[in-house]
Amino acid sequence: MAYETRVVLKGSERKPLPGSKEIGPIDLNQVIQVTVVLRRRQTSASTSSTNTTSSTAGISTPISREDYGVINGADPNALNAVEEFAHEFGLTVSERNQSRRSVVLSGTIAAMQNAFGTKLSLTQSSTTGISHRSRTGSITLPQELASSVLAVLGLDNRPAAKPHFRRKAIKSTTAASNTNSASTDSSGAFTPLQLAQLYNFPSGVNGAGQTIAILELGGGYRTADLKTYFQNLGLTEPKISAVSVGNGSNQPGSDADAEVMLDIEVAGAIANGSRIVVYFAENTDQGFHNAIAAATHDNNRQPSILSISWGGPENNWTEQALNAINSALEDAAGMGLTVTVASGDDGATDNSTDGTLQVDFPSSSPFVLGCGGTKVTAANGKISTDVVWNELASNNGATGGGVSRMFSLPQYQTNAGVPLNSQTNQAGRGVPDVSGDADPETGYLVRVDGQDTVIGGTSAVAPLWAGLIALINQQLGKPLGFANPALYRASNASNSFVDITQGNIGAYSATKGWDCCTGLGSPNATALVKALQGAQAAKTS
Repeated sequence: MAYETRVVLKGSERKPLPGSKEIGPIDLNQVIQVTVVLRRRQTSASTSSTNTTSSTAGISTPISREDYGVINGADPNALNAVEEFAHEFGLTVSERNQSRRSVVLSGTIAAMQNAFGTKLSLTQSSTTGISHRSRTGSITLPQELASSVLAVLGLDNRPAAKPHFRRKAIKSTTAASNTNSASTDSSGAFTPLQLAQLYNFPSGVNGAGQTIAILELGGGYRTADLKTYFQNLGLTEPKISAVSVGNGSNQPGSDADAEVMLDIEVAGAIANGSRIVVYFAENTDQGFHNAIAAATHDNNRQPSILSISWGGPENNWTEQALNAINSALEDAAGMGLTVTVASGDDGATDNSTDGTLQVDFPSSSPFVLGCGGTKVTAANGKISTDVVWNELASNNGATGGGVSRMFSLPQYQTNAGVPLNSQTNQAGRGVPDVSGDADPETGYLVRVDGQDTVIGGTSAVAPLWAGLIALINQQLGKPLGFANPALYRASNASNSFVDITQGNIGAYSATKGWDCCTGLGSPNATALVKALQGAQAAKTS
């Protein structure tokens, strides 16, 4: 095939990473892998495109992974076309997956540059000292592939996201204290069990029969630490396993261990009877996409919940990466997974390099449950105060939230009162959807790398809600699946959520009802379950 005419891949433009510099020529003989993400073979009832109407109205009854792949997978002709293209440019097809709509190609950097019309360089960050491949400008493709390719990920392997946790140091070993009393210990922190009690999580269920997938882009866990942690809480250690995606693996020994251990310990303590599977991938846009796809399409383990505590400002992502990841999240919703995602720990700007108001992606995806943060105090087994988490004055973070610049208002938020983006004056997806304790001053007692400590951040809220969804699934007798429409309807029921009306994150303030700080609010879980059960009974009657 001639491939004489080339076109720019929409949304593939890369800008130089701020604070980085080119440090020398790249090895053109180095072999790398890229993931070519293809479009659906037919238009879904909902859309994964940016700046369009993300109604999500078509996702109500999930279908099996097998059927979903047949209906919404890649066109076999498009897969064949990518293979022909690869062979023409001296690339090898390492993996071809119709359901995931992806083809993984291997080849030298020289061949990749030729195939995708770009130049790669070796770049180093001045802040971290970490070197990576980078590219600037756009990717080009032969015109024959232009209509079927959504994204090409992996040419540039700069870090794509960061974990959303905040540490608080404590002096004493207290991870096992007060397990039966919903009051803080002397540090002001809680065990996950204490928070479950304060939020009225349902009793008599433990998540049995559920599989919680957890996505990690670095770090690892130590089995001995997990065994000690759950023993100190008086719990049996849940079944925990690790899955390597690409070159990712369970590698404890870095600061990211705090994220991994926090996720497992919070979800595992709340839904102790569930199975927990941790998907480790490299911290790149390619790794992020591939990990979501691996968990979503895992026919062996079949998770019903996916917890993600990594992300970054929407304007940090290329449009092609954002679309590809969002499309993978749409798959998750279509197959009946509830995806809980941390909304970020840097307030209304999300620590954006240009200082604009930004929401964190992927919590801004219309197909996930965005999880924001509050500051909780308790006494005598009850919540005393529950306000917006904002410790920006002490440089210790604040819940992320706001109005998306990339995704329009989804149907389930039509009556939520989401304001216009105050800088663009446009409607958009409101973030977060729900909240939970996140302030490190009232954080979670966890165990990391042999030490008991306190960690907060919206990273803790995503696994908190993942654990709650596992309990809800068990009580309902079926997966809640794409939860957002049901939760917004349930918010109209009496006491399903505790409305947070105090606090702000600068540009946005807490108000009655949904707001850009805490969404619908914190859960009053027993009432929420009753509302969901009532809706389920009405649907089947």
